Amino acid sequence: MIIIGIAGGTGSGKTTVVTKIANNLPEENVTILPQDAYYRDNAELSFDERKKINYDHPNSIDFDLLLNHIQNLKIEKPIEQPIYSYITHSRSDDYKVVHPKEILIVEGILVFTSEALRNLCDIKIFVDTDADERLIRRIRRDITERGRDIKEVLNRYEKTLKPMHNQFIEPTMKYADMIVPVGGDNKVAIDILVSMIKEKIGK
Repeated sequence: MIIIGIAGGTGSGKTTVVTKIANNLPEENVTILPQDAYYRDNAELSFDERKKINYDHPNSIDFDLLLNHIQNLKIEKPIEQPIYSYITHSRSDDYKVVHPKEILIVEGILVFTSEALRNLCDIKIFVDTDADERLIRRIRRDITERGRDIKEVLNRYEKTLKPMHNQFIEPTMKYADMIVPVGGDNKVAIDILVSMIKEKIGK
C-alpha cells in the first residue's frame, strides 16, 4: 500500500487536489481518509460547549484512532470510519466501512502535525494557497454547507483559524516532499503527482 498525505490550510484546495489525483487513477485502487472524520467524539459535552472547541488545534484530532485505522488498512483489514457532523459538532452513530486498496490518501489541515503519521506517508504534499483566497473559500463553504453565518465564520477565523494556521499548519510545509501552489488549479503539479504515484505503484 502506498500512503499519500495531503495537508494545507483550510480552504487551500486540498479536497480538489485529492479529487483530481483520484480521478486520474483507477477508482478501484484508491481509498481516501479525511482527517475531519477523526475529530474527537465530544458527545458528553453540550452543544454550546462543543461549539467552543478549537477544531484547528492538533488536540482536536483522535490521531490514535486514525493511526490505528491506517495500520489496519496496511494489513488489509477493513475499518469503520467515523462520520462527523459539522452541524452538531459531534460524531454520528453511523460509520463508513472502508476497504484497503493499493493507494491510501490521508487528507486534512493537521495531518503533518503528527510525526507518527508523517512517518507512515510515502509521499507528503502541502497545498499552499493565498490567505485571502482561503478565507473567501472558507466563508462560502461554512455558510452554504455548515449552516453558519458570516459573523460566526469571521469570528472563528480571527480567534482560531488564523493563529492556528500560523502556529501549527504552515510550519508543517517543511515536511512536504512537494508543495502545490494554488491548489487544484495547478494542472502541472497534479500531472507530476499522478506520475509519481504510478511510478511507485509500478515498483
